[in-house]
This record gives sequence, C-alpha cells and structure tokens, in this order.
Amino acid sequence: MRSAFVLLALSLCLVAAPVAADIRVDFIEGAPTDRFVITNSGACALRATELVIDLGGSAAGLIFDVTEAGAGVQVFQPFALIAGAGALDSVPKVSDGDRRVVLSIRSLVPGAQIAFTIDVDDTIGQRETIVANSEIEGAIVEATAAGVTTSARFSRQAQALVKTPPCN
Repeated sequence: MRSAFVLLALSLCLVAAPVAADIRVDFIEGAPTDRFVITNSGACALRATELVIDLGGSAAGLIFDVTEAGAGVQVFQPFALIAGAGALDSVPKVSDGDRRVVLSIRSLVPGAQIAFTIDVDDTIGQRETIVANSEIEGAIVEATAAGVTTSARFSRQAQALVKTPPCN
C-alpha cells in the first residue's frame, strides 16, 4: 500500500512540473544549397511565435546569397520552404546580402519541423561558398511569444537550442 502511495505522489509531481516548448535549430551545410531545420523539441506546442535567425554575430560574417548579382559569390540559392509551410503565417522574404530571416510561426506541435534551403556565404573566410560548422558559431536564434523573448547562439556544431518559458 505504501509503495502505491509513493508512486502516486511521484506521478502527481511529474504532472505538476512545468513543461517547455524548446526550439532546436540546426544548420546543415550543403552544395549547392544550405539548410536550416527548426524543431519543436519541447513538450507543448509553439503558438504565435516569431523566430529570428540572425547571422550578424557569426564567426565568419555570414550572409544569405539569394540572387546571382549582389553580395554573395558564385552559386546562389533563393529561400525555399521545404517542410512546415502550414505552421507559418507567411513565407518570409529574404533579400540578397541579408543577415536575418524572420519566421512567423502560427503553431508547431512537439516534434514537428520547419525547414528551408538557402545559400549562406561567408564574407571574411577563405572559402566563401562553403560554410563550416564553426563559421556559424555565434549567430543568434531569437524566439518571441506572448511578449517574452529568449535566445541562444549557434554552437561549433551548428546547432542552437532556445529554451522557452514553461507552458501549460
């Protein structure tokens, strides 16, 4: 009887614990297109969230190269949404040389993803068309929902994990 009571008490504590809707963003270098994958890695849905990927603080001065003429070099690739279109309010506009992309997330359930391809070039390295994982280090991902903003920097492994406030 006592062990059943202990199990019940532990179960209630787990249920009462706050859960988060954390966001994982992975950068995957590719030729000719690079890819960003945004995953709701938390336990509850993201709703009405603005997600900003800002390359401005990156180690290699990264930019988006979306047209043949302009700031980028050689190969270019415009923004192309490849997963999660239904999770967004609209498709973002990205201009050549931009350092930021803003995604307006309507709703993203746990485990769901939004992914897009685009060309990313570095502006201070020796191999401008190939972005090594360490070159995106320092770029920021920022999430704003219900007036609360949280952020994280990309690591040397080209991943950022944004911890969000607890949700119900």
